[in-house]
Amino acid sequence: MENSLTLNCDQHTDEYSCPDVLINYSDKFDEYGLIIHDGGNSSLLIQYCPFCGTKMPESKRDLWFDTLESMGFDDPAEQEIPEQFNSRDWYEST
Repeated sequence: MENSLTLNCDQHTDEYSCPDVLINYSDKFDEYGLIIHDGGNSSLLIQYCPFCGTKMPESKRDLWFDTLESMGFDDPAEQEIPEQFNSRDWYEST
């Protein structure tokens, strides 16, 4: 799994453009996804490791939006949110 998450390529600078990187991890949402190599930066959420079948952590994406909404942020993509919400800091500090 770790090798599939690591960009170790001398031809690509971005995990989404390298065909050898298959899985991404978002620490902000604590979720794993299969990269869709179509020229964009999309991925498909996975709930189990595709190699060993281990259950992945529950995504915190809904909690992230709910927490920000409770703080008065109704459009986090367009608003300047607290820096801690750009990484795992927001859920590790609770």
